[in-house]
Formats: sequence, C-alpha cells, structure tokens
Amino acid sequence: MSRLGLLALLLACVLGMAACGGDDKGGGGAEATATPEDQSAAEATGCEKVEAPAPKEEAKLPKPKASLKTSGTYVATVSTSCGDFKIALDAKRAPRTGGSFKYLADKGFFDGLPFHRIVPGFVIQGGDPKGDGTGGPGYTVVEKPPGGLQYTKGVVAMAKGGNEPAGASGSQWFVVTAEDAQLPPDYALLGKVTEGQDVVDRIGVVPTTADEQPVDPVVIRSVKVSGP
Repeated sequence: MSRLGLLALLLACVLGMAACGGDDKGGGGAEATATPEDQSAAEATGCEKVEAPAPKEEAKLPKPKASLKTSGTYVATVSTSCGDFKIALDAKRAPRTGGSFKYLADKGFFDGLPFHRIVPGFVIQGGDPKGDGTGGPGYTVVEKPPGGLQYTKGVVAMAKGGNEPAGASGSQWFVVTAEDAQLPPDYALLGKVTEGQDVVDRIGVVPTTADEQPVDPVVIRSVKVSGP
C-alpha cells in the first residue's frame, strides 16, 4: 500500500467518529490476547490497573452558545489512570471549539470515559461516552481550523466523521504523539499539551488490541478547565 493510501486508511479508522471493523457498534475488530510480554509492558508504563468503564448512552445535550474569551488564558487539567497532563486551550484561534470543550468539562462529561483508541506514534483519542468511537454529546460545533495548522507532537484537536465538514467537532478529541502526524487541516484545533507530555507518551505506548483499543483500560478520571 502506498504511503498516501496508508495515511488515508489511518484517517478513516483513527480520527473518524465511527470505529473501523464490523457492522456492530463495538467496532467488530478481533481482540488480541495479552501476552506476558504485553503485561510487562503495561506495568512498565506506570499506569494504574483500572476497570473498564461501562459504556454510556448517547448524550443529548443542547449546543453551547458560549465561546472562550479570546484574550483569556484557559488550561485544561486532564487526570488519567496513567497520570495528569495539561492542555492550554487556544482561545484566540479556536474560541468556539474551546468553549464547547469547556462546556462539556464543566458538566463532568469526560469524567470516567476511556481513551478508546491508541495508535502508537500517531495519536491517542478519547471523549466518547460509548467508548467505541461512535458516540458524542448530541450536537456538533463547526469552527474552521486556523490557516497553516500542523498536527505536530502535543497538538490537541477534535475528531470528526469523514462526511462532516472541516472543523466539525462533538466530544471526541485526540492528542498527537507523532512528531508530525501529516494530517490535512480538517480537524478543529483545541490547543496544545504544555505539561505532562511524558504522560501522553506513556498512554501512547500501552499495549493495544488489533482494533487499536488498549488491552488494559486507560481512563480519564476528570477534566477541569481553569480560566476567566
């Protein structure tokens, strides 16, 4: 397969709202069996062993009207079973996207959700209440990504379906773990990791199944956004 073909496959499978695999909503991929080597690798990451969260129903929240103040400073602290990291929300270039993210965080929407998709050397992705890549908050926000946006290591952006317009977002978000993911500028910018990149990297190398779900669950305990 050519490099462009592989990239297209990654885009469709990893960043799309629908999971790859069979027709069932769980993604349908065959699950890998954890080997002793996998278990040792999981322990080496320093992540806490936690139970997999139960899937939640599709949310039906009203679309938020508030945007971030473009002159404000907003920091999201993401607490996970692998440690904590912080995201500086880009209020100047993505006020609507950041406003939606803060709205969901303030409601505790992300608390207890898993990182449902992990692609080593590419991205880690979470924010889905169903935990299978098909869920969302019940609304869509559209904000055109800023010109010249590059998805380099530590950049945080929003996932979207392939049939949605550029800059569309719900609740699923991803953190780039590649030096440069070489993605087209279609994914709404949220911000960038400013502290705890080592935690993101730790999550990015946990053992995964054949359908890119972690063998041992990685859970978002809470997301708290500070700011004006």
